[in-house]
Amino acid sequence: MSPVFPMLTILTMFYYICLRRRARTAARGEMMNSHRTVESNSQTSHLNAEVVQYAKEVVDFSSHYGSENSMSYTMWNLTGVPNVFPSSGDFTQTAVFRTYGTWWDQCPSASLPFKRTPPNFQSQDYVELTFEQQVYPTAVHVLETYHPGAVIRILACSANPYSPSPPAEVRWEILWSERPTKVNASQARQFKPCIKQINFPTNLIRLEVNSSLLDYYTELDAVVLYGVKDKPVLSLKTSLIDMNDLEEDDYEEKDGCGMDNLNKKLSSTALREGPNNGYFDKLPYELIQLILNHLTLPDLCRLAQTCKLLNQHCCDPLQYIHLNLQPYWAKLNDTSLEFLQARCTLVQWLNLSWTGNRGFISVAGFSRFLKVCGSELVRLELSCSHFLNETCLEIISELCPNLQDLNLSSCDKLPPQAFNYIAKLCGLKRLVLYRTKIEIEDYDVIASMIGAKCKGLRTLDLWRCKNITENGIAELASGCPLLEELDLGWCPTLQSSTGCFARLARQLPNLQKLFLTANRSVCDTDIEELACNCTRLRQLDILGTRMVSPASLRKLLESCKDLSLLDVSFCSQIDNRAVLELNVSFPKVFIKKSFTQ
Repeated sequence: MSPVFPMLTILTMFYYICLRRRARTAARGEMMNSHRTVESNSQTSHLNAEVVQYAKEVVDFSSHYGSENSMSYTMWNLTGVPNVFPSSGDFTQTAVFRTYGTWWDQCPSASLPFKRTPPNFQSQDYVELTFEQQVYPTAVHVLETYHPGAVIRILACSANPYSPSPPAEVRWEILWSERPTKVNASQARQFKPCIKQINFPTNLIRLEVNSSLLDYYTELDAVVLYGVKDKPVLSLKTSLIDMNDLEEDDYEEKDGCGMDNLNKKLSSTALREGPNNGYFDKLPYELIQLILNHLTLPDLCRLAQTCKLLNQHCCDPLQYIHLNLQPYWAKLNDTSLEFLQARCTLVQWLNLSWTGNRGFISVAGFSRFLKVCGSELVRLELSCSHFLNETCLEIISELCPNLQDLNLSSCDKLPPQAFNYIAKLCGLKRLVLYRTKIEIEDYDVIASMIGAKCKGLRTLDLWRCKNITENGIAELASGCPLLEELDLGWCPTLQSSTGCFARLARQLPNLQKLFLTANRSVCDTDIEELACNCTRLRQLDILGTRMVSPASLRKLLESCKDLSLLDVSFCSQIDNRAVLELNVSFPKVFIKKSFTQ
């Protein structure tokens, strides 16, 4: 028999064992969560009175639908007692995240996913809430008033935001988690997941959400934290435990989101001498590299400590061309970055979103890491990375000459002058500055400059630009004929009577996404111009207009064969009957219709 066959058999068995172990670990985690829940419910002392608290303050979040100087649809509505619950419907007094569904992932500008993202990390947004008193949590209730089902993880933090002195250690623990699931009803509900017991008190709770399965925006009204002041006394009674729960991985699970746990996995410790590598030595280098490419980052770091051959493969910089550290935001610190530096000399895509907050990553640690990996970087994701300051942007501009894609969304602690360094990044093709403190007094001037200097621009998001007028839109339309996506939602100074929307339709034939959200003046003439000139249109949002009829929408749907999303919510001339008739005629189009209360 050829020696190739036993080599491939051994490698296949190794890969199967890795997959089986991962699946068993996931199942075991769910079982242990169940055991912990049962124990926490039965072992709490009745003498320890339960404290019930509503959120006192919103301290951090990734996005919201409302504007920064408003209370409508903003995360700040999560504080205090309910404003709406138990009523159902679309209310401005609730907290609403920026996106829902898969429409944003289907746009031409949608970023490609990172390789090696662990399948159990599916969070898209988050919000962090503080409460008055630190307690040992016994329950967390989320009051959802519209399209529930987005919450997929609830975490607790050991740090007290109201403490005058910074904590020596900050630890996050997952109280509850679940994969995204479809909730068919859109009515209000009180979401009461079974949480596990933790061994520290907390008054900082984090909700993470995934809205990809929702038919519309989820709306949250309040969060209630139940807990006891004293650590619950454990009962002597024990529950049955599956034998699979007693494997060595349980020690690692006890660390939860602890940073020491991640650093142990990332650290390249000395390898013990062991038996030879069997047939692995004879396998092609590229084949082993291809197989290892399917492992997550922690698995890759674990495998690096098994033998010298696999250590060489696992530390090869080619395994780190795409490096997504966002799933490990609760564990990552300067030490973690130090461990990874030697492996990241060839990294091209780097995701540090959500990481480094509360002092986990320092400016010095970030700078040292970027000096090693910055030269080849093409894409850098830094959403909600609050460790960033002006020095960090200066370092990025100096050490990342090949950068094409930079995401600084919700980095709201960066001072306005820090963004001047972005001008040095001459190769940028994508720049996200959502919820940053850039000071713009006249958006018409910006639109004019974009029209003059960015002839090849494909995507522009001017959502909630409050002073852009038809003059700025005219400059854009004439200067950027290749535009495929344009978001002019909640731009109140734009009026259809000036002809600005009709001009857009005539001059931008490549448009695939156009959002005119909450512009009351959009009319049949605008829709008919889109039908005649923008036949490649895929997504159109005209929420809130009072002047569009079903007849013009039918013309649009007949002309734009690729249209997949049409939002006509709160359009007074489009009733349920009209939507039903259009759905029958054009079943491939998702036509969203919501009504006021």
